[in-house]
Amino acid sequence: MAQDDPKTLVSTQWLADHLADPDLRILDGSWFMPNSGKDARAAYEAAHIPNARFFDIDAIADTRSPLPHMAPPPERFISRLRAMGVGDGHQVVVYDQAGIFSAPRVWWTFRLMGKTDVAVLDGGLPKWMAEGRPVDAFPALIKDRHMTVMRQPERVMDVTEVARASKLGSHEIIDARSHERFTGAVAEPRPGLRSGHIPGAKNVPFNTLINADGTMKSPDEIRAAFVAAGVDLSKPAITSCGTGITASVLAFGLERIGKHDWSVYDGSWTEWGMYTDLKVATGEA
Repeated sequence: MAQDDPKTLVSTQWLADHLADPDLRILDGSWFMPNSGKDARAAYEAAHIPNARFFDIDAIADTRSPLPHMAPPPERFISRLRAMGVGDGHQVVVYDQAGIFSAPRVWWTFRLMGKTDVAVLDGGLPKWMAEGRPVDAFPALIKDRHMTVMRQPERVMDVTEVARASKLGSHEIIDARSHERFTGAVAEPRPGLRSGHIPGAKNVPFNTLINADGTMKSPDEIRAAFVAAGVDLSKPAITSCGTGITASVLAFGLERIGKHDWSVYDGSWTEWGMYTDLKVATGEA
């Protein structure tokens, strides 16, 4: 059983105990791959934890970017969250419908905005429902709350910074995609992208940090997974994946083991694999 930490990870029991707290805000941060055939919002509307609001990862984003769901500008984040009744002084708990998949992306977005009172629900909605805990289909009662943000630029990297880090070896670049995608053995799910990985990157598939029941592995097991992949934890880390969703799981894992000098490469492989002037490595790390 993971120790409850309202700044990173809380258990279903913790959430059940705090469900009636007036300053608790619950967010369903579910997102599915475009080819999954699943509709996260429709599933939320059919059944969600009582008083949960739906955090739309594709909409609370930089809609000017050609890349999918890039981090939102602060003013968009503020306006969307205020419209959801989320603001200063709230303890936020975010879950997803898969267990732990996209919720850490929402957690990271809050961290990017300087908001630290935010936790991921361990095991997500599947664990909550498996334990027979309440769900309903009612919309949350919204009360406006002022929100201030202080963007933390060190939590995100752009392609130029990642290219420099790759060339200089100044950071550990950790790729959350599957081993087959990392090595270039299979084609990318998004058309037009090259296969392989950023030169110098190490591969820690995001699901190696997650137990079979959708809960997060212990800090010791998480640390062991990074070490087993050859990650030098004394270096600052940049996490990457396909579109920045599961890179956030790795960032979340690093935070769970007390490593705070991490950032997410927001464009991830969708951006890197698109630019033919950027080098691509294939095979093992």
